[in-house]
Amino acid sequence: MSPSSDVAGAFQAVLTHITGEGVQFDRERFERAFRIAEEAYGDALHWSGETLLAHAIGTIELLLPFQPDEDALIACLFHHILSVEGWNLLELEQQFGLKVRSLISGVHLLSHVTARGRRTSIEDLRLMLLTVSDDIRTILISLCDRCYLLKRSDQLPLEDRRRIAQDALLLFAPVAARLGIYSIKHALESHAFPVLYPNDAERIQVQIERMNTLHADFLPGVAVALQSALRNEGLSGVMVQAREKQPYSIFMKMRQKSVTDIAHVPDFYACRVVVRTVEECYQALGLLHKLGRPISHKFKDYISFPKPNGYQSLHTTVACLPGSPEDVLIEIQVRTHEMHREAEFGIAAHWSYKSYGSTSRAMEQVQLQRALASQEVLEEDGEYAAGLVDHIFVLSPKGDIIELPEGATPLDFAFQVHTDLGLSFRGARVNGAMVPIDHTLENGDVVEILRHRTPRPSPHWFQLLRVASARSKLKRYLYQLERPALIVQGRLLVNELLRKHHLPPLDQELSALRLCDGSVLSLQEREDLLMKIGQGAERVSSLLSRLDVFKAAVPAVQRGHENVSAFQSQSARQVFLEGNVPMPTRFAKCCKPEEKAPPPPIVGVANRTGIVVIHRRDCGMLRNSNPGRQIAAYWE
Repeated sequence: MSPSSDVAGAFQAVLTHITGEGVQFDRERFERAFRIAEEAYGDALHWSGETLLAHAIGTIELLLPFQPDEDALIACLFHHILSVEGWNLLELEQQFGLKVRSLISGVHLLSHVTARGRRTSIEDLRLMLLTVSDDIRTILISLCDRCYLLKRSDQLPLEDRRRIAQDALLLFAPVAARLGIYSIKHALESHAFPVLYPNDAERIQVQIERMNTLHADFLPGVAVALQSALRNEGLSGVMVQAREKQPYSIFMKMRQKSVTDIAHVPDFYACRVVVRTVEECYQALGLLHKLGRPISHKFKDYISFPKPNGYQSLHTTVACLPGSPEDVLIEIQVRTHEMHREAEFGIAAHWSYKSYGSTSRAMEQVQLQRALASQEVLEEDGEYAAGLVDHIFVLSPKGDIIELPEGATPLDFAFQVHTDLGLSFRGARVNGAMVPIDHTLENGDVVEILRHRTPRPSPHWFQLLRVASARSKLKRYLYQLERPALIVQGRLLVNELLRKHHLPPLDQELSALRLCDGSVLSLQEREDLLMKIGQGAERVSSLLSRLDVFKAAVPAVQRGHENVSAFQSQSARQVFLEGNVPMPTRFAKCCKPEEKAPPPPIVGVANRTGIVVIHRRDCGMLRNSNPGRQIAAYWE
């Protein structure tokens, strides 16, 4: 039999399963979808080695126990179609409608969530799986896809098998547990555990076989005895199952309790009791405690106080049950049939193609919110989980996942990938089609950025950017671009202030700005000060109180206005240095040359801070100065 006939046979089995439920189902639409998928996929191979169509049918078979609706089945059939050339989301919408397009887009995005080479924490990746869509069908198809991939992983290289198993244990199984879908959780763990921990899996399996040999596999007999005893007490519809504890659960329990032998795992043996009503749950619990010896601290009531994912059951641990060894403890779960279905299918228990209407969607939304709330409690930073709800996740052409706020544009995406890519933005393709710069991105979009060879940013972009860090990067670049012109503008304003106070203009080294706020500024810092003044971020008048050159000059000028003595006019006169050197000056307090009339001969002495102190030529203090620091000075 050829591979194509195998796939066709599997598809017919899917149709038989659905029609056997006796529900309203558009068989013609689904068969048309299969024919289109068969033609679109052709002989294209999934990276695991089988054809894309066979992989899709295999995933559908795992989805069937959840009673998927028609749109979910079609989305599952086409969940690899975006890897086929010539197909995009617009084409899918035209063929099958907006709902199918949305489901495929979400599944395509989740297929890129992996723990390999991650820059995001495991908890954030799990949260991404939960929040990427408000439709449980998206997550369910993705979980079934991973489960099917694990089942076929024996044919893959060991490195690929280990990577898939790691993703299953770290990401997908915990998400399935958080949604209460324990059937998929256990399936993922049972396939992934021996791949990732082969020695531990083998050791635990040997110990399980040893325990069964030691106690002669007594548990099925206990289940039969309990069921008979409970029915004799009036619980006619009760069903008791011997429950095998999963090897991975045993492994994690042994790790948690730091033990190496399963004999020290208290709840290794377990039974499940399923009854018709909540009242019968508590009635059965009382009868079980009479049949054996309950362990007082091992009782949990998840019916009155359900888990955040909606799980409900009574848990108790009992010794000395009929048919069990005296030294063996047995964990028993008591629940109704409805609770049992929810424990298996979790959030998907209320969803089926029989009644997937507004009521089912409302219940689904409530449980999704519960799952997110439980995640928020687990986060160290409780605000982060709530913050992610309003975010979207899009893909680069290489499959990298980029997180953005709702309403983000391709320009936001470009800056988020790399600043240079954002500054060189020329255009964008979303899902293979050119879009305008203000196009609003959606979950699962594949975004490709076209760029100029050199940066060409525009101030107009500020109105388009939604991400604060992107706006900050653009602002910083534009300021750097305008820096030379702003420095020139700042220099003009400062020189005007200097002339007003009869001080020389700024020199090439900006010496007048060297001492500011009691600190020595580098040339870069002096230019930064001019740039701020040029762009209006700093007022030039504030320099009066910040620069030493003004602190020395302003009081002298002020004194000249307060007195009407003969030397007033001379104190306001300008002092020139030999060679017209533009250096800040102040008058010496020892000889006070500005107060003498007529003005005496003067000389300047440069101090260590770069200020020239003006003395009278006959000042006795000049004998203590370094002749090499003296500069000839003249009145105006």
